[in-house]
Amino acid sequence: MPDPRWCLILNGKSAGDEALREAVAAMRGRGIDLAVRVTWEHGDADRYVDEAIASGTDTLIAAGGDGTLSAVASSLARREEDAETLPSLALVPLGTANDLATAAELPEDPMEAFELVRSSAAQPIDLLRIDSGGRSHWCANLASGGFGTRVTVETDEGLKKMLGGLAYLITGIAKLGRIDPIQARIRGQGADGQPFDWHGGFIALGLGNGRQAGGGQVLCPDAVIDDGLLELTVVPELTGEVGGTVASLLTEGKQGALDRVAVRAQLPWVDIEAAQPLTLNLDGEPVDSTGFHVVCVARRVRMHLPSGCPLLRTPGNPLPQSGGGDAAEPPPTLVPA
Repeated sequence: MPDPRWCLILNGKSAGDEALREAVAAMRGRGIDLAVRVTWEHGDADRYVDEAIASGTDTLIAAGGDGTLSAVASSLARREEDAETLPSLALVPLGTANDLATAAELPEDPMEAFELVRSSAAQPIDLLRIDSGGRSHWCANLASGGFGTRVTVETDEGLKKMLGGLAYLITGIAKLGRIDPIQARIRGQGADGQPFDWHGGFIALGLGNGRQAGGGQVLCPDAVIDDGLLELTVVPELTGEVGGTVASLLTEGKQGALDRVAVRAQLPWVDIEAAQPLTLNLDGEPVDSTGFHVVCVARRVRMHLPSGCPLLRTPGNPLPQSGGGDAAEPPPTLVPA
């Protein structure tokens, strides 16, 4: 049996990580053909994925944060091949927030992350596809809009490097007095066939394949990545309730406050129409539009995950091979660009 062929796609910001360098050397010493490619500018991940597939790579390993993982997963998802014929996907968490890695309980140590690839079978997982303005985007973890998105997009890179996930909290506190609700209508159809239709002003929006974003904001606490459904969370404008929400933050914690006001649903697809352009943050990639069609595409890639991973519908157990393919959906709704 030939030696495994891996390709590590490393975010250039983490190119000097000594523990990763040692882990790469150790894997090569064990007979694994492990190539390393460093991303420097937009489009590098796509090019490296194409080259890796052409050379017969078995596993693509994203080394970085949620954005790096999403870039590699997106490159796989855009291809016509079925997930079973594409290389598997893995992650070495080296980013600032590492939201999907945290929720999935992936090992932080590079050597342990490599050992997980060696010891675990890759499992089919879903991805989100976001269609807007005639273009398709992909998201591996969570798409978010509203206040949390502003915090994530506007947090200073130097502050993130110095303080890690704490930088998002500091930026959020600085903006608390300037939360303007976004007017929108959100429509979809549940897995049970029941329609979903919400409209009004919101201050935060989450579309979860994963559960959290922005360095630990758990917007979609019940999301799993292998059920063919996205979890929608809408936090409406807090008209007359700001004082009560602040009090619940003190007594119940952040999640308790969110649970008091949030609207939630699990759906295979949603349409979002906004009165003014809004920004959806797709694992660090901001996309602006007044209309989005968001679909949970079932079993689009295969990923190495730990036994008992909380993000799996049946932790530690591979899903049956029947019933794959995209989640049922209507033709994409024509939405404004």
